[in-house]
Amino acid sequence: MSGSAAGLPCLPEGLADDLARCRVRAGEAATLPPACYHDPEIHAIEAEAVFRRGWVGVGRSDTWPSSGDYRTFDMGGVPVVVVRDEDGRLRAYNNSCSHRSAQILEGEGHCTRMRCRFHFWTYALDGRLVGAPSMQRTPGFDPAGHGLTEFALVERLGFAFVSLEEDPPDVDAWLGDFPDLHADWPLEEVVTTRRREFTVDCNWKAFAEVFNEYYHLPYVHPDSINGTYDDPDEPEVVDGAYASHFGTTQGTGALLDDTQDRALPPIPGLAGRPTTGVRYTWLFPNLVVALGVEALWMYEVYPDGPDRCRCAQVVAFPPATIDGEDFADRIDDYYGRFDAALAEDIAMLVQQHAGLRSPHARQGRYSYLEPSVAAFADWYAGRLLGTG
Repeated sequence: MSGSAAGLPCLPEGLADDLARCRVRAGEAATLPPACYHDPEIHAIEAEAVFRRGWVGVGRSDTWPSSGDYRTFDMGGVPVVVVRDEDGRLRAYNNSCSHRSAQILEGEGHCTRMRCRFHFWTYALDGRLVGAPSMQRTPGFDPAGHGLTEFALVERLGFAFVSLEEDPPDVDAWLGDFPDLHADWPLEEVVTTRRREFTVDCNWKAFAEVFNEYYHLPYVHPDSINGTYDDPDEPEVVDGAYASHFGTTQGTGALLDDTQDRALPPIPGLAGRPTTGVRYTWLFPNLVVALGVEALWMYEVYPDGPDRCRCAQVVAFPPATIDGEDFADRIDDYYGRFDAALAEDIAMLVQQHAGLRSPHARQGRYSYLEPSVAAFADWYAGRLLGTG
């Protein structure tokens, strides 16, 4: 074992050197070590360094539209529930009962109170313990001292972020110049029309990576979306925990090559170069976002062990588009494009994961068509090494 900085667990022997190869200047960096995609020991270190520190995206704020709407997550092995309280505030709690630690809620849904099924301890949406049956004989028991542990949650530009740290970093410093680079798109105004959850038998990083590179398009998507995409611009130099690049398209990136005549109207107010293509952005660690001419589409990606991930496909449009007369008639063409490309990616990701598990797999090198993947590898390596 070799040491690790900043109070992180020790890294397996040799991993620090391998990760350091990901942190050299652009064009010379190696890909992440294959063990980072399947090794249980590295997965445990990653949980602490990547998901229990800093900020983790949990999706679009409007997917909790009403008071009492909730959704549960596993963040680095910590069960979390995100719920909108009675005042309309989005809040995050440890999804573990203060009595004997049973998980309180599962999946997603709506509630007026959060009730543990084990012994019916019940919590208000602000986390207070408001019901504890048969505790009247327990000396000194005070419900006020047994509410749910609350985590930091902030909303920025229509996205929600959670931090499990007691003293989390400043979220605006974490996002850096993300708001400026994406100012052309009305991120706070677009409305989610679809959120679809699914699981994939691959490591979460591999799923996020394939969304952020052009290299695979002619080989994995030759007949679906490859004909739409030109080569991307040079990668952006950004300040913040994200990577981004823009590329022009022939038509819209949100439709299949053979349904380009079904495009919905452009986003109102969008002008200039943003109307010519798609901006792909990876909000580290786990939100991958595409901003096109007429829509936002994205994936939330969460680890489910080293060999599987839980994902959510999210699609959003401006209110004016949703209210338009052509929306109901054309929206299925958009969902069809996202589902078709996703199915092609998943088949390849499962095959890739089998290869990554080989004891003879080794680090590779990046193409000029994978700059955001290389940027994530640099960031991720820094988190595990305790230097980023």
